[in-house]
Order: sequence, then C-alpha cells, then structure tokens
Amino acid sequence: MPDFEDEDHKTLSPDDIIVPFDDARRRRGRAEEGEQQQRVVFVAAPYIWTDPQNIPLRDWLYGRLLVRRFLTVTIAPGGVGKSSLIAAEALAMVSGRDLLGVKPVRRLRVWLWNLEDPQEETTRKIQSAAKHFHLTADDISERLFVNSGRDHALVIAKEIRGGTIILRPVIDNIVQQVKEHAIDVLEVDPFVSCHEVSENDNSAIDMIAKEWSRVAELANCAVHLVHHTRKAPAGTEVTTDSSRGAKALTDAARVARALNQMTEEEGAKAGVDNHRLFFRAFNDKANLAPPVTVSDWFRLASVWLENGPAGGDSVGVVTHWDYPDPLSGITGIDFAKVAVAIRSGDWRKDVRSSFWVGKAVAKALGLDVEEKADKAKIVGLIKVWLSAGSLMVVEGFDEQRRPREFVQVCDAE
Repeated sequence: MPDFEDEDHKTLSPDDIIVPFDDARRRRGRAEEGEQQQRVVFVAAPYIWTDPQNIPLRDWLYGRLLVRRFLTVTIAPGGVGKSSLIAAEALAMVSGRDLLGVKPVRRLRVWLWNLEDPQEETTRKIQSAAKHFHLTADDISERLFVNSGRDHALVIAKEIRGGTIILRPVIDNIVQQVKEHAIDVLEVDPFVSCHEVSENDNSAIDMIAKEWSRVAELANCAVHLVHHTRKAPAGTEVTTDSSRGAKALTDAARVARALNQMTEEEGAKAGVDNHRLFFRAFNDKANLAPPVTVSDWFRLASVWLENGPAGGDSVGVVTHWDYPDPLSGITGIDFAKVAVAIRSGDWRKDVRSSFWVGKAVAKALGLDVEEKADKAKIVGLIKVWLSAGSLMVVEGFDEQRRPREFVQVCDAE
C-alpha cells in the first residue's frame, strides 16, 4: 500500500490510517484477503442474565443532552446562536452551576473545539457569558480547554482515490488528550469542518460518525457535534431531517437536538418585541417536534465587554427564557372575576372588534390590551378557557343585525 500525506504534508504509513474493508480488498488482492479473514475470529457471546437493579445507570452529564460514552448532535440553521449556546453550556458544566435551566451532575471538564472562529472570537463568547452570569476565573479553574480550527485544523477523515480513510494519528491524539486531562465532554463545532469527505456520502459519514462514537467509548467521555442545516425557506421547522448532508450522522447519535428560531407568529403570541432574539431546542430523537410551549427556550442578551470606547464589543449571550404560560398566577377567583365581567355585556370573539372579549378579561385582571405581553397573555387565557369549556362561542347578531361570534361563560348545569 502506498504512503499518504496528511494536511501538514507528513507521510502516513499504512499503519497510520484505517482503510474501509472494500478498499483494502481491492488493494491487497484475494490471497491477502483470505489470509486476513483467517486471522479474524468471531465468537458468539452468550447473554448473561442480569438483575435490573445491578445494571449501571446511564451516565448523563448535562440534563438529557450529553451522556458519557455516547455521541450527541445539535442541528441548527445559521444565525440562531448555536455557538453562543455551546459556550454558555460549557461554562455551566465547568462551573457546576445552573446557568440555562440545567444543573450539571457536578463540575465537569470540557474541551471545546471551534473549527470556524479564531480563538479570540471564542474568547469573546466565553468572557461575555462569564460576565453576564457573574463567573470568575475560579469558576473555570482549569476545567475548560479551548482550541480553534484557525490555529490547527481538526480533520479526522479524508477522501483518497478508492475510498475514505480515518486518520488514526489524529484519533489517537484526541483520545490521549481527553484521557490525560480527564475531560468529560468534547465539543466540536461545526461537524462539517472535522472531515474532508463528501457530506452526502452516507457510507463515509456513517464511518466518521461511528469513529466519533468510538472516541467517546475509548476516552470515556461524551462527544457533542454541532451541525448545520441544509438551506430551507424561512420559518421551516428544523428537525433531524433538516441536517445538511447524509442522514447517517444523526442516525448514529444517542441524542439529536434541533434548534429553531422563534417565528414572527410565535413572537406575537408570546408578546415579545423582537422575535429574532429567541430560539428553542428540543430532542428530536425522543419526541417529534413538541409544542413550542414545552421546548427549552433561550434568549440572546447583549453584553458589552468594555474592551474599547463606547463599551467596546457587544456580544450575544444565551440566557434561559420561559415561554409565557397564560395560566401562570391565575386562580379560580380570577376566573370568577372574568366571568362577572363577561356576563355584564355582549363580548365578541374577534380581536379586532371594539367589543373584543379580551377587553373584559383585561379589566377584570388589571391587564392592559395595549401592552404586547399583556395582550398575549389575554389571548392565551381565552384560548385555554375555550378549550377547557369554561367559555364558549355562540352565534348571534350585532346591533346592525349582522351575524357575529360572541363569547359567553359556560355555566354548569
């Protein structure tokens, strides 16, 4: 087998690469193939009955996102804030603090490889998040490791004539570093930059994904890959099927998380001023696109680094955000007040009407229909009460005898 050159033009011997079996067969010939097959012996392993109470728990490290010895993939479109999210989650893990609604199992050690940005840009993200969450150097305490693809490429696979190879020296180096520094979580952002093969080649991507799973196994860590979505119309729901290239990557992952930017319609319902500052996440391998209200929501806050005139650089920091629950703080006594207000007049379902029922609700609860957040809460309450049967829509006529929909209290018989 001929020697190959890696990205630094160092000669790689046949022992330094992993060659797909089909490719090896073509290169070595049938005689060597038969000899190799004689050396490979598989033994069927009898199943050993195990008391369920003696089976070790899965070693979840950060919520239900990262688990030791397994691969996790996060899929997101550009501009959502995925790199800022990864930075904030890394700080949560190394500090052991609940920064984003998730309490790490303990203080963890994290190795973050950003393969797109220069080191100083990742530093901006980390330090702005640390400033926002009031973290100090002691909170990191030599638990966070950060590398940039601008300084040294992290490429674990390449295409050569006849197939795809895994660069064994790179894999061995990664495993050695993870073990040496007792790293719990290895994060690679983005996945497309960690290989040089066709991203639509399902067999090649399957090989690479399984190699990352092998790293997780050999190094006893969680591996988290961040992946882009393919191009799609604005507002398209992001799922595992939205990931760019071959589907083998998300198929190989234990967890596949999807990120979606808040839509304009969702922003109106939530009563926020700028919907582009909000995004949500959900585990697409555990459940199919849950309702927006039960996804994990985040908001981008702007933090000034004070590293120059007029505040210096402004950096987006991901923060936890709760999607408004219209029933939050609402009691049975509150609904009784609303019922009295609705019974006092003829209130319409149409929000455009001067006699919209929401105005009765606002008066009863001390809310302001001109405020976005209050109006969103009122709309949500009416929807919940209609669905629950506490309120009902009836057909009627307005003062000009035109047919209209009215909202009334549904009295128990």
